[in-house]
Amino acid sequence: MPRFDNISVINKIAAAPMVPVFYHHDIETAKKVLKACYDGGVRAFEFTNRGDFAHEVFTELVKYAAAECPEMAVGVGSIVDAPTASLYIQLGACFIVGPLFNPEVARVCNRRSVPYTPGCGSITEVGAAQEAGCIICKVFPGDVLSPKFVKGLMAPMPWSKLMVTGGVEPTEENLTGWFKAGAFCVGMGSKLFPKEAIAEGRYDVITAKCRESFETIRKVRG
Repeated sequence: MPRFDNISVINKIAAAPMVPVFYHHDIETAKKVLKACYDGGVRAFEFTNRGDFAHEVFTELVKYAAAECPEMAVGVGSIVDAPTASLYIQLGACFIVGPLFNPEVARVCNRRSVPYTPGCGSITEVGAAQEAGCIICKVFPGDVLSPKFVKGLMAPMPWSKLMVTGGVEPTEENLTGWFKAGAFCVGMGSKLFPKEAIAEGRYDVITAKCRESFETIRKVRG
């Protein structure tokens, strides 16, 4: 069962509006990355449902977070169907993220008070997801849609809470562009996790990138 409900998770993301997006087949590596992000101020972490037996790694990661990162809400990404969402909720997922919008996933998550952040590539999709109860909608792929899409959507729909994923980088220029356009939060993947740093066990690099990202976001948001 999830350790945090939808209100708690959304408040965590609002306070620390950068969600790392990460997958690794090795549980020990995943634990170290999670802890590095936690030490950098992250309070919502997305583990992607990708490789074989990803749910088994996720199970151990949730247990580790409960013991070593008590304020971390661990969620799962790359979810496209309701059965998979149900599986991960049973394993403790505090939020569900997908590359697309599936109303059946929204129904499962709403029943369990688990936030569902679907991927949306048009204003119509965002509107449909909001009608299905999705409080945060994912703008994906961000590098294709650009900050102009976020700014254009926020003009007629200023109540929208958008999480941009895809093409987000831990640089002042990139983050400034997204948050000035009106993003509620961002999801950050490979740019936050240099392969060479992980291979060499330099997890402090990830912690530093998280801290720098939050500092930039704080400056942009005033």
